[in-house]
Formats: sequence, structure tokens, C-alpha cells
Amino acid sequence: MDRATADYMGMLATLMNALALQDAMRRAGLVSRVQSALSIEQVAEPYIRGKALRYLEENKIVIFAAGTGNPFFTTDTAAALRGREMGVDIVLKATKVDGVYTADPKKDPSAKRYPSLTFDEAMVKNLKVMDATALALCRDQNMLLKVFSIFAPGALKRVVMGEDEGTLVHC
Repeated sequence: MDRATADYMGMLATLMNALALQDAMRRAGLVSRVQSALSIEQVAEPYIRGKALRYLEENKIVIFAAGTGNPFFTTDTAAALRGREMGVDIVLKATKVDGVYTADPKKDPSAKRYPSLTFDEAMVKNLKVMDATALALCRDQNMLLKVFSIFAPGALKRVVMGEDEGTLVHC
């Protein structure tokens, strides 16, 4: 399959996930808005930075969907980009493993988890934290990155509460 076509399909998948998350939040009594980098105004608002900032000021949750709206850029890059635009201090990355390791822990049982490391260490050691563009953007904009497992019950709450969970990547 053509890479650009596959990337657009992935962006649409993130939009479907965002709508599902918005519905779950609504059922939990939370007010949220989905903003999409792709124009599909029947189901989501277009991404408009000023509007997103206003929603946040109103204590609404903003769910960003469809990546950057451009093929060849990952959702990691979109998260770093939107994070910077929103003025966040930290990007949270929930993934399949519980942090950043010296090697793939699923392939190498001797792999060790880093409790913390720098962006430069992650880049020099070619650790698969996130794509290089996203890592560099986080580093250059001095945004922390927290990598943790999406499968560990309560992990997100522990991360938000500042408890020891996953790996912190810093400058």
C-alpha cells in the first residue's frame, strides 16, 4: 500500500478512537471536545489552536485527533507539536511496555528499564522511545516526556499523581 494512503487511514483511526474516548468521557460526566487535523466537520471540529486554548481555559478536555493531518509524521510528533502549542510541561506516552528499556524487553529478557534518561541519551543510544522528530521537538522545547504502560491498571492515575511509574525523559 502507498505510504501516504496508509498514513491517512491511520489518521482516520485516531479520529475514531477520539470519538470513542469522547463518548466514554461524556458518559462519565466530563465535557470534552474533539479537534481533528483532518476536515470532517460532521463528526469533529477542525483543529484551531485558539479555540483549543479557550476550551482548556473553560476546564474542558480537548482530544486531538488525526495526527498532524500530514502523511509521514507520526502521532508522537503530533502529540509533541500539540503539546507545545498548548504550552504543556510534559507529554505522556502510554505504550505497550512500562517505560524505556536498554533493548526491546519482549525480545531481550536481560533488557533493563531506565527510571529516567535524557533526550540526548535516548537519541545517541537509538532507543525506540518515539520517533526522532518528536524526541527532538520535546528536547528543543524543554518538554518532559513520561513513558508508561497503557496496560498497567491505574498507571495513568499514578503518572498524573506524580508517583513512580514508567520512565521520565528530560533535558
